Amino acid sequence: MIDFTQTEIQKIVVHHIGCRAEGEEIRFSNSEASLHDEDVVSEVLKQYFFKPFKSELYFNFDHEEGFENNIVFNLSDKVFNNPSAFHEVSVALGNHLFEQSNHPKIKGGEFYMVLFNNVVVDGEVTDALGIFKSENKDTFLKVMLQNQGFELDAQQGINIKKLDKGCLIFNTEKELGFKVCSVDNINKGNEAHFWQTDFLGLKPREDNYYFTNNYLQMCKGFVGEVFNEDNDVSRPDQVDLLNRSIEYFGKHANFDEREFEREVIRQPEVVDAFQDYKNFCVAEKNMPLQDSFDISKDAVKSEKKHFKSVLKLDKNFHVYVHGKRQYIEKGFDSERGLKFYKLYFESEE
Repeated sequence: MIDFTQTEIQKIVVHHIGCRAEGEEIRFSNSEASLHDEDVVSEVLKQYFFKPFKSELYFNFDHEEGFENNIVFNLSDKVFNNPSAFHEVSVALGNHLFEQSNHPKIKGGEFYMVLFNNVVVDGEVTDALGIFKSENKDTFLKVMLQNQGFELDAQQGINIKKLDKGCLIFNTEKELGFKVCSVDNINKGNEAHFWQTDFLGLKPREDNYYFTNNYLQMCKGFVGEVFNEDNDVSRPDQVDLLNRSIEYFGKHANFDEREFEREVIRQPEVVDAFQDYKNFCVAEKNMPLQDSFDISKDAVKSEKKHFKSVLKLDKNFHVYVHGKRQYIEKGFDSERGLKFYKLYFESEE
């Protein structure tokens, strides 16, 4: 958990990173930025920079030859050890970001580097280095009083409720490659790798949040790719397995795979298919999966919204299923030429 209620902005600088695909260049500031109406602007900026970091999925810096060779790790460490190098480091990071922005969908935008103090992460008070990029502009309407009347003007600016890309590097766990948070709310698919992998060089921090998240992702993938209608599994049975999976994680403090298979998967032939899919995820998807771990309730809460317990019937009906699979029957009406579901219930609310 990140608490920034007592956090202060110690240093901030803004540069502009041009769109490399369109031949634009970098425009560097000559000095750190000053904040007009410092208290108000500082609070606005903290909300803008910190609000997107809601999950507890952390990363560490990585490199094929050891994280000590990661560029961003070394530049961050330089700032933590010598804050007077702040501006120098921001220029180096700006150049590094520009060099990695090769994908044609990567836009130009403002690049911010911020040094924070008094950040609380998982109960520890520490400094943090923030690296952010805003790519999209919104139109704002400005109302001005002129000669006893009002004038309207449309201006382009940054929507402080929508951080495009960012990372927070906490000055802790240096021996593991620092504790880092990262978000990319713009790019998906292949182009998303440029921020987290190409520029920052991060790998997920292997903790209980990570293991819980991975196992839930694997369960969801199993239902979507194996335990599905292509293998003669009805949609209600799929929903039922998803419901039992998320219910298990919600009720238990510790995960035990054998227990999970007995309580959730149940059928021996499905257990075998589940284990085959798990081995596939480990080998082909490079997804570390543990047989036992402490369940992260924050990870469960984050993933729960992606476990869809709904039957979508054409465009006419959505049936939400929360349990009692035995109360649902599927059939076919030969006279109408239509499929149907029969639902049994005790009372109507």
